[in-house]
Amino acid sequence: MHNADSLFSSYRERVLEHQLVGEILRDLWQRGAHQVEVLHAEVDGAGYDLVLEYQSLVRHVQLKATRAGGKRASVGVSTKLTEKPSGCVIWVHFTPTLALATPFYWLGREPGAPLLLSDLGDRVARHTKGDSTGHKALRAGIREVPKRRFTLVPTVPELVSRLFTVNSPQGDTAADLA
Repeated sequence: MHNADSLFSSYRERVLEHQLVGEILRDLWQRGAHQVEVLHAEVDGAGYDLVLEYQSLVRHVQLKATRAGGKRASVGVSTKLTEKPSGCVIWVHFTPTLALATPFYWLGREPGAPLLLSDLGDRVARHTKGDSTGHKALRAGIREVPKRRFTLVPTVPELVSRLFTVNSPQGDTAADLA
C-alpha cells in the first residue's frame, strides 16, 4: 500500500479532496446554503488548492493530507496564502482505506479575515531533496508550520462553521424521527 501511496500520491490527494469537499457541501446544504462555488487552481503555484465561495465570502484553501497515525509534525504552507482575503489551511488525516479521519487540523482566521504571515511562523522550509552536494536549499515562499499551531476541529460541521458564517445544520432531530 505504501508503494501505491508514493506512486499515485496525486490521485490519492484528489480522492481525499473530493471527499472533504463533498462533506463540506453536504453540511452547507443541510444549513440551507445551496449555492456554493467550488473552484480549483489550475497549477500549484498560487498558494491554494481550491476556492470555496458562499454569498460574498471567498475562502482560498490549502489542503494537506497525512496518513492517520503518521508521525508528521509539520507541513509546508505557502506564504502566498496570506495574500488572499480569507486564506486557510485544512490538514486532513486519512485511513489506509482513504476514509477521512477526525479531528481535522485548521489554520485560519474567522470568515473574511486574512491569514497573517505571523500565523505561519518564521521557520522557512527546505527542499526535501538535496542538490549534488547534498545541500537542501531554503524555500523562501514556504513556511514549515508545526502541528501545534493548528486548531483541532472534531467534526465537519465545526469545520464548516470556521469556513463560513451560516446557520446550524437542519438535520433530523430525535423529535423529528418520533
